[in-house]
Amino acid sequence: MPPDHPTDPTTPANPARMIAPGPGRRVLVVGDYMQDILVRPEGPSIPGADRRAEIRITPGGSGANQAAWLAAEGVDVILVARVGAGDLNDVKNDLQAYGITPQISADPHVPTGSIVSMIAPDGQRSFYTSRGANDRLSPSDLPPGLLDGAALLLVSGYLLLTEPARGTLRGLIAEAVARGIPVAVDPGSASFLQDIGPAEFLDMIAGASMLIPNTDEAGVLAASDDPAEQSRVLAARFPLLIAKGGAGTARLYAQGACIAAVEPQDVDVIDTTGAGDAFVAGFVAAWLGGEDGADCLARGHAVAARAVARMGARPA
Repeated sequence: MPPDHPTDPTTPANPARMIAPGPGRRVLVVGDYMQDILVRPEGPSIPGADRRAEIRITPGGSGANQAAWLAAEGVDVILVARVGAGDLNDVKNDLQAYGITPQISADPHVPTGSIVSMIAPDGQRSFYTSRGANDRLSPSDLPPGLLDGAALLLVSGYLLLTEPARGTLRGLIAEAVARGIPVAVDPGSASFLQDIGPAEFLDMIAGASMLIPNTDEAGVLAASDDPAEQSRVLAARFPLLIAKGGAGTARLYAQGACIAAVEPQDVDVIDTTGAGDAFVAGFVAAWLGGEDGADCLARGHAVAARAVARMGARPA
């Protein structure tokens, strides 16, 4: 599918690489680790009575999901996160099983974050979230030299909700920018963006090279329901804007111009949990590999298609 409008004739052969990876080969992911409780009822709820349902408890969290899909795509990846002390060894083992290098801190006072995901018949979800130890990520959780060897810093907007995680993430973004390491931001959640305030959120991620929002998140950040206005506002602020598109067309903007638009493949949707995380991982893996904009979007869709075809947010 062609771009929305022609690009400038001076645009490089591969505009997606207007932002070059950092000097290293590794992606540093800083984000959430959660326990996902997935509930797929056999029908509508019955007030005051039982309804049979498929219930699974699986590891999740936006940052952990992205790291798992990146590793599945052959990317060398570190995950920085904070969990309840009692879960530390299990979490490290879980991440290492996917090929992720864990940089995980133990919190002695609060539990690992958890989320209940109610899955509708069409695969869409509603969430009930307890962020737990995620909100308590602190500078002491970031060892010296953490950014050494990083090609990209990929961060979750969820961490900007509260202190001390907010200040910790802002400091790491500033350090990456100062060192010439590109920063990609997944905003996280439209409802949480409203809690933070779009202007404050955009200020907190100043210097980021890539923004990767879904349609709802873009609507909050651009204060508009019009996709054209969303892209106009956000593409003016970020050298690369990757509009995921969900079940619709994904678009890539480089320095304000739409350079690629790709529709998703048809797939039977079982559970959309983690689909956006999988798309981010597919896009980033292709971008690191030097693929052009359309191929980056197509790979994002392909990885997301694998995610929605099964229950859970991680690779099988």
